[in-house]
Amino acid sequence: MNPTRQHWNDVWSKKAHAEVSWYQADPRSSLSSIDRFGMTDADDVIDVGCGASHLADRLVERKVRRLFLLDVSSVALDAVRSRLVAIDSETAVEYLATDVLDLAPAPSVSLWHDRAVLHFIRDSDARSRYAAIAAAAVRPGGHLVIGGFAPDGPLRCSDLDVERADEADLSLLFEGCFDLESSRRESHETPWGAAQSFHWCVFKRCQIDS
Repeated sequence: MNPTRQHWNDVWSKKAHAEVSWYQADPRSSLSSIDRFGMTDADDVIDVGCGASHLADRLVERKVRRLFLLDVSSVALDAVRSRLVAIDSETAVEYLATDVLDLAPAPSVSLWHDRAVLHFIRDSDARSRYAAIAAAAVRPGGHLVIGGFAPDGPLRCSDLDVERADEADLSLLFEGCFDLESSRRESHETPWGAAQSFHWCVFKRCQIDS
């Protein structure tokens, strides 16, 4: 099995969702960023590294047209799938059990959401590939929402090193394809009361020259 897939399957098999450091009973951080530009039932959304996050439930309740849930861990996807079947919605949900860097072809979406996946990608070439995949996926005028550890955030998460970033770092990574619309800092409280510094950015996909 792919080592990355094995790692995250182990994490999701050994810990309850409410026990992981990134747990949020209410995904208010993500929704706060999304609500800056609004969302309708005509939107197609991909949640990259969705894990067992309750954001999927909220997006289905908001009746987005199509929802792609991507995670390298099939265990995490099974957990979120078991919740969503109880929600009465016309949203078409597709589960993608893959590494985001292996996403080919990328689905066409109006919103790309990533809370704490990009910061696990540390190699500069791999980060550039991530940016290219996001650019291929998000339609002109669509949005990219990225949340990850800020420069004063943790150095590691789930026994893995991370790449901390602020709005300048992310703007440089996505320049040419996305324009920064807003950014903000957040202090996330873990289930055991520790504070973690996050930085959130909202980008808009540039128009593609014909």
